[in-house]
Parts: sequence; structure tokens; C-alpha cells
Amino acid sequence: MEHIVWDFDPILVSFMGLTVHWYGALFALAIATGFQVMKRIYTKEGLDVESLDNLLVYCVVGIIVGARLAHCVFYDPGYYFANPLKILAIWEGGLASHGGGLGAILALYYYQRKVKLPFLFLLDRLAIATAIFGFFVRMANFANSEILGEPTTQPWGIIFKRIDMLPRHPAQLYESIAYLLIFIGLYAIYKYTNMKQKHGAIFGVFLVSVFSARIAIESVKVSQAAYHESMLSAGQWLSLPFLLTGVVLLVMAYRKQR
Repeated sequence: MEHIVWDFDPILVSFMGLTVHWYGALFALAIATGFQVMKRIYTKEGLDVESLDNLLVYCVVGIIVGARLAHCVFYDPGYYFANPLKILAIWEGGLASHGGGLGAILALYYYQRKVKLPFLFLLDRLAIATAIFGFFVRMANFANSEILGEPTTQPWGIIFKRIDMLPRHPAQLYESIAYLLIFIGLYAIYKYTNMKQKHGAIFGVFLVSVFSARIAIESVKVSQAAYHESMLSAGQWLSLPFLLTGVVLLVMAYRKQR
């Protein structure tokens, strides 16, 4: 069986010196889709939809700053400490989703203090939007032929021609499919169960499911760290605290109910 050869042009359109990349377009689509999910939830619950504009700005800034700093500190600290101005060169690539998640949480905390809604209540709802956000971001990585998987002999391996001619695990697709399924599951939980009444429970499910998937998929990814890793990859080590936090939130949510 011949493997699929992925030779996708990362440039969506180029006109009069202006170049738009598929990565940027899909990242924008991720933000817009997540915003629409939150808008739908706010409308359903009779909350102030107009305040979501502020949340959007805070989260975009928090995600980008957090993701960039996490990449610099956890994946290639030697290079960035020696070249601190390069930390600002986001256009050269390098965003870590763990840091983006922390940035979004800090942004939500700042927003929560203004709207006076319970923090865990907001985290539960933002988790649903974040899952679909993650789906589009990993599709953007796939379009960009980045975050590659290890070489494989499996028939579903994909050759990323811009990188080499080795069939590899499409790790980006694994993650994007996982996030899409998690989004569907979380939205169904929110819509059809009373779990949304237990503050922190939906966010707990989000953390456990997302970072369990992340730990599993990291095992077939090419290392992104610029240093030698131990038994677990940097991505797996960074995922463990999030996973454990999700377990704690679920336990606390159900203990409070009792």
C-alpha cells in the first residue's frame, strides 16, 4: 500500500506583497469558533454576551504570550536565554499549548473579577470552547507540516514531503480528532446532564481527557525539545500536572455535592 504524500502549500493567498498562511487562517477560525460556542452558551444562560468581547481579547493575548513563553522556557531555554530578543520573534514559530492553556486561565481570572461570576463556573464553559479551538489549531499544524510524528510502517502513515520522504504518524491529526471528540462529549455533557451545576466538574473532565490524549500521542511524536529528554518527553511531563488537577477537580466537585 502506498502512503499518502502530503505536499500542501502553507500559503493560502498572496496578493500585492500581502501573504496569508493557512496556519494564520485556521488559528483565526479557531478563535472565531470558540467565541461562537461561548456566545451560544452565554445566550442560553442569559449572561451578558457583550462582555465576551473583553474575554476574547484577554484570552487571545494570554494564549499567545503564555504559549510563547512556555516554548522558550521548557523546550529550548538555552537558545532563548542566550538570545532574549528572539523571544519576541513569534513569526519564527514556537508556541507551546501548555503555556497557552495557562495564559487562557490567567486571562479568564482577570475577566472573572470584572464580571463577578464564579471562576470554576466560567472555566467549565470555556473548556468546551477550548476543545474545538484545539481541533483547528492542530489542523493548522497539519497544514504547516509541523509537530511531526515518528516514522512508522503503519498503512495510515503520511509522508510530509516538505520535511522528508519517510512515512510518519500524523500526530497532528491524532490530536485534532481527539479534541473534536472531546468537544462533542463536553458539549453533550453540558447540554444533557446536570454536571454543569457542579462547578469545576466539566473543566475536570476536559483536563483529564485532553491531557490523557496528549500523554498518549506524545509517545509517537518527534521530540520538540532542544535537549535530551528522560523517560518522558517534555510534553508528557508538562501534561501530568494538568491531568492530576483534573482528577482533583472532579473529586472536589462530587464531594461538595454529597
